Amino acid sequence: MKNFTYYRPTTTEQAVSLLEGRWGNTELLAGGTDLLALQKNYIAQPGRVVSLTGIAGLQTIVVGQQNVQIGAGVTLARIADHPDLRRLFPALTSAAGDIGGPQIRNMGTLGGNLCQRNRCWYFRDEHSPCLLRGGNRCSAIEGENKYHAIFTANHRCVIASPSTLATGLIALGATAEVLGPQNRRRTIQLANFFNAPTGPNDREHNLAPNEIVTGVTIPVRGLNNAAYEVRQKQSSDWPIVQVAVAFAGGRNGEKATGVKIVLSHVAPTPIIADGANRAVENRAITDAIAVAAGQAAVAGAKPLSQNGYKVRLVEVAVKRALTIAAGLPRYWEV
Repeated sequence: MKNFTYYRPTTTEQAVSLLEGRWGNTELLAGGTDLLALQKNYIAQPGRVVSLTGIAGLQTIVVGQQNVQIGAGVTLARIADHPDLRRLFPALTSAAGDIGGPQIRNMGTLGGNLCQRNRCWYFRDEHSPCLLRGGNRCSAIEGENKYHAIFTANHRCVIASPSTLATGLIALGATAEVLGPQNRRRTIQLANFFNAPTGPNDREHNLAPNEIVTGVTIPVRGLNNAAYEVRQKQSSDWPIVQVAVAFAGGRNGEKATGVKIVLSHVAPTPIIADGANRAVENRAITDAIAVAAGQAAVAGAKPLSQNGYKVRLVEVAVKRALTIAAGLPRYWEV
C-alpha cells in the first residue's frame, strides 16, 4: 500500500476544503470497506485520505412527517434496524439488512454504499488493462462476464452497478444532498445520481472530485414498497439481480398508481423499468400482472456470452418484489 497523509476533519466544510479538483490523489474514507481493499490491491493509490468519521452531523437519522433525512455516515446496520425506517421504507431496510455480514453492516455507510467503485474483477486486478484504468477496451465484453450487465447497448464498459441501497432509494423518489467548494450545496435526484463510466476520469456517480454526499432525503408518501434480490449465497456477497418497487394503493384489489420499478446489478447504472411500470400502472396487482411486468422489464436486454441467465432472474425478481409490496402470499416460501 502506498504511503498517504491521513486527515480527520470535524465538519463537512473542512472535509471539502481538503479535496482536489481531479480524481486520484485524494480519497474519502467512511467505513473503509471499499477503499481499503482498493488500496491493498493497488487500484486506488491516494497521497491523501480524508476520513469522514469525525463529522457528527453525518451520522443522524431525522424522521419527519413530510420526509426522512439520513446522514451519509449512518451505518447499514442502523438503517436495517431502525424501526421507523423499517415501517416506512422496507425496500431500503431489507436491502441494507442483506448486505455483506454483520461486520460489513456495522462499518459500511449509506454514503459509501452509494459511492463505492464497481466490483468487476478486471477493474480490481492491477495487472488487467481495464478501460476504467487507462486500457483501450472493456475486457469483460469478450471475457469472463457472468456477473456483468445484461443491459449493455451503447455502453463501452459493461460493469454491473454495485450499490444495493440505490435501488430502493430511487423507487422511493429519494434525493442526495451534496456539498462542494465555497459551501455550494445542491440536491440530486437519486435517479440521476449514477453514471456509466467510460474511462479513468469517470466514477460510477455524478459527483465532482471536490464534492461529498452529506445525506439522503426520502419523501414520506405512504407508498407500498419492497425489494427482492437474487444472490449466489446469502451472506458476504453482492446481488446478481436486485429489484425494488414502490406504488400507491395496489393492495386488496385496489389499483396501483405512481408505479416505479427499479432494476440494479444488471446495467452500469440502476435503471427504471418504464415498460414494467406501464404494465402495472392503474391495475390491481395479480399474479398475471406481476408476470407481465417481469417480462416487460427485460425488454431491450442484450446479455453477454455468459450471463443470459440474468434475464430470467430479473423476470422472477420483479414478480416477487411486486408480490411482497402488494401484500400477496409469498408463494416461494411455502
